[in-house]
Amino acid sequence: MTVIDDLVAEAVRLDSILSLLTEAQWLADSAADGWSVADVVLHLAQGDEGVATSAGGTGPRAGAAADVTVDEWAARMVEAERAAPSEVFLRWRQSRDAAVAALRDADPQQPLQWVAGPVKPATLATTRLAEYWAHGLDITGPFGIDFPDTSRLRHIAWLAHRTLPYALSLAGEAPAAVRCSLTAPDGATTWTFGPDDAESEISGPAGAFCRVAAQRLDPAVSGLHATGPSGAAALRVARTYA
Repeated sequence: MTVIDDLVAEAVRLDSILSLLTEAQWLADSAADGWSVADVVLHLAQGDEGVATSAGGTGPRAGAAADVTVDEWAARMVEAERAAPSEVFLRWRQSRDAAVAALRDADPQQPLQWVAGPVKPATLATTRLAEYWAHGLDITGPFGIDFPDTSRLRHIAWLAHRTLPYALSLAGEAPAAVRCSLTAPDGATTWTFGPDDAESEISGPAGAFCRVAAQRLDPAVSGLHATGPSGAAALRVARTYA
């Protein structure tokens, strides 16, 4: 599946950035509130280990208390397993490779249990790609490291659009058909998602839309345009995660 190849490409990019960081940078604050760079990479490793667990038939949150939110659970996992940067880096590399292998070996039509419910391997690979990219922003931002948008954002934009019904429901908003018309990073290509006759639409740069959905950019200053009866609500609640 192309998305798995793109997941690998995003992982290689992040790996090359992490390889150049000093130990002081690994221990410095990331843009993820309360987490160092090492904490972010540990979180990625734990997520990838969850992929392998899911491929083995067990959901990643097995044993977690029902009243613990996903964010609380993730924070507790990181707090419990912090380690030296070199150990975290090795753990992520190993878990990443295992996750990719598990996704490639999985039956593409057989859903795997994930955080918010079962998803097919391609969708799970897309969520991991979105996670790598969003946390890549968290890691590179504080250091001013170049992290340009790529065509791989198409997968993340697709995920954000696909998740809109869930996001609207979670926010107590009525279900609505929303079309997204997004300008790709090349500045020339347009990516469209949703029905042509949708009354509501979100349009603008794909990079901005993905950042809004990853909660890395305020919709109000994103440069995105929301029209129709549900466009503004959809933009406000868009997300790429459970």
